[in-house]
Amino acid sequence: MPEYKKIGYLTASFKMFHLKEQSRTDFSYHYHDFHKILILLSGDITYCVEGRSYELLPNDIVLIHAGEVHRPIIRSDATYERIIIYVSPEYLESFSDTDGDLGFCLKQAAKEQSHVLRLHGSKAAKLASAIKLLDGSLTDEDYAGALHHRLLFLEFMIQLNRAALHNGLAFIENSPSDEKIIAVLNYLSEHLTEDISIDDLSARFFLSRYYLMHTFKEQTGYTIGGYLSTKRLLLAKELIAEGTPITEVCYACGFKNYSTFSRAYKKSFGESPRDFLQSLKN
Repeated sequence: MPEYKKIGYLTASFKMFHLKEQSRTDFSYHYHDFHKILILLSGDITYCVEGRSYELLPNDIVLIHAGEVHRPIIRSDATYERIIIYVSPEYLESFSDTDGDLGFCLKQAAKEQSHVLRLHGSKAAKLASAIKLLDGSLTDEDYAGALHHRLLFLEFMIQLNRAALHNGLAFIENSPSDEKIIAVLNYLSEHLTEDISIDDLSARFFLSRYYLMHTFKEQTGYTIGGYLSTKRLLLAKELIAEGTPITEVCYACGFKNYSTFSRAYKKSFGESPRDFLQSLKN
């Protein structure tokens, strides 16, 4: 069984929370099938994402793609306060053909191989203001409050991408405890649908089987097999949403037969591939 789990469900375009942790909670590794944006307000936090670790400062923005396994580590008794936004990948993608791709910041994060943006300089002032207004709109009970909240979310995403484009944000460096595990993660992501064995990885990266399996689990919270299975299922969901026939998706994502694929898909997402396709049609 995997040592991590999917947390949370998203039935809207986005969902926002303002959370405060007064006690020193121990968070386990987990993932979502939607994007996550975290804005740290206070706390002594190390954030771990896919084998990389980041020492956060207040106002840092953590960008986590759908399917990326992550967890915060609370290092002291200081109050852990943050804003969390869950965002539907399909919702962001719906803006990709306009004059502004709202998913640019997430794509740039992948390109920079960093998950954390740090505000700096006057060019980030509008973004800071947009965050404050969006946070305030969570409790807006005035006329058209829900609509106002959605508009402020779009304003936040626009300012976030503008800051990323115009150097109002800096992608901060991570601190991987083992560079070879990062190399293994990159290789797995690039060869996700191919047949990959522990022996193949051990030989390619000159690591013993024990060290590879033990260190991979220690630094990422899950096994290599669990990582591959989850990533392949997330890719399958994406391909189905794009209109690829389900049977074709099954084999394209590295599964040997449809029944195995369907069971794994339903266990992960709570519905079969065909039920998901039907929900898209409806």
